[in-house]
Amino acid sequence: MRTIKVLLLLVLLLPATGCKWISAVHHGRRVNSEKFINHIDLSSANILATIISSDSRRVAYMTKVGEKWFVVVNGREEKSYDGIDMLNSDFSPDSRRMAYVAQVGKKRVVVVDGKEDKSYDKVGKIIFSPDSQRVGYAVQSGDKWSVVVDGKEGKFYDVELSSPIIRPWEPIFSPDSRRVAYVSTRGEKWFVVLDNKEEKPYDVNALGGLIFSPDSRHVAYVTMTFEKCSVVVDGNKEKSYDGAGADLIFSPDSHRVAYEAMEGKKRFVVVDGKEGKTYDGFDEKTLKFSPDSQRVAYVAKVGEKRLVVVDGREEKPYDGIDGLIFSPDSRRLTYVAFDGGKRFVVLDGKEEKSYDGIGDIVFSPDSKRMAYATRVGKKWLVVVDSKEGKLYDNINQMSLVFSPDSKQVAYSAEAGGEMYVVVNDKEGKPYNRIRGAIVFDSANEFHYVAQNNTAKNGKSYDVVLVEETIN
Repeated sequence: MRTIKVLLLLVLLLPATGCKWISAVHHGRRVNSEKFINHIDLSSANILATIISSDSRRVAYMTKVGEKWFVVVNGREEKSYDGIDMLNSDFSPDSRRMAYVAQVGKKRVVVVDGKEDKSYDKVGKIIFSPDSQRVGYAVQSGDKWSVVVDGKEGKFYDVELSSPIIRPWEPIFSPDSRRVAYVSTRGEKWFVVLDNKEEKPYDVNALGGLIFSPDSRHVAYVTMTFEKCSVVVDGNKEKSYDGAGADLIFSPDSHRVAYEAMEGKKRFVVVDGKEGKTYDGFDEKTLKFSPDSQRVAYVAKVGEKRLVVVDGREEKPYDGIDGLIFSPDSRRLTYVAFDGGKRFVVLDGKEEKSYDGIGDIVFSPDSKRMAYATRVGKKWLVVVDSKEGKLYDNINQMSLVFSPDSKQVAYSAEAGGEMYVVVNDKEGKPYNRIRGAIVFDSANEFHYVAQNNTAKNGKSYDVVLVEETIN
């Protein structure tokens, strides 16, 4: 589920008073219930940022009273500090935990679930493990750097936190959350630290692209010199190229590896060690395996044109291509094409109607349906199964979602200064603003975060959790 962050710069807030149910109303075939989260008053105290959890049930913000800053999570105030880095703050993937970096004098400390870790001179990006149980981040103490995982320091090294090529020291967790890896250096040598053990060192200019396989058993990365690059998988160095490792990926079943490579002016994709057809180049971040790991697709450059290559077969060239995705069952492939000023979706090689703009494409869980937001002049609408919905002033493209049984399509839209959650072309109760994601809890139940103004000037409002049932 996507985490939606809304930054509100220098606005004001009254202390929240806790959560309570405040209404339950029927709106057509939908039953709407609201649960109070907090009250915002733009004349009270500074807010630096607001963060909404990925499950759209928790809201956190940073506010100031006097010279002290503190975080409020769903109405609960945490300890005050000299400063808080809300840009280096987030909820865990399961939305149950909250972590941020606070300032204590000249030191920085990571606060997780209201508890402080050890303070340091500098702190890098906070990383939660996929299962939300573990936390890792890089730290600086004097001229030494280390990585802290679960409150325990790793070995300290003489290295800076950032590099012009990669970001060493930022830890990554394996998909099963049990393993941790990061890149480090000693002198002129670069190496990976895996589960607190240093791997083979390389005499290179940089080492990057570090990834785990989906099953957490394999590790791959790229060694780079000014002359050659090589992909390393489980310590085994593959063929060297003038350039290699861009878009390095494992297949979902963890048995296959693919990446882009270059030899002279020739550019090609390497899959399972086999070089594909050469092209003028590739669009970044388009190389993909299908969910079943059997298919491979990417966007290649041919002169000034772009074309999709899927399973080695070239599709029609266009001026531009974006949003390449496979359906959940791996049988279908779709993307947005640009041609002569027109923008349209291509599904299974067939072009749909053109529009002035097109947002993210979403497949239903059963792969039989597809939806996306489009712009017509200054208006927006959602297309579901090639059928156009109602025009709105704006649509939150990131909110578009199918229900688990693939029967319901929901999104948030704006019209006349009010926002609605639209389900199967039917509008729900209007709100002044709808924030974050729409989350289905079952085939007929969903929730989201909304805003109700309590003053005509819009400077005072309640933030509520809205839960709906489709009867």
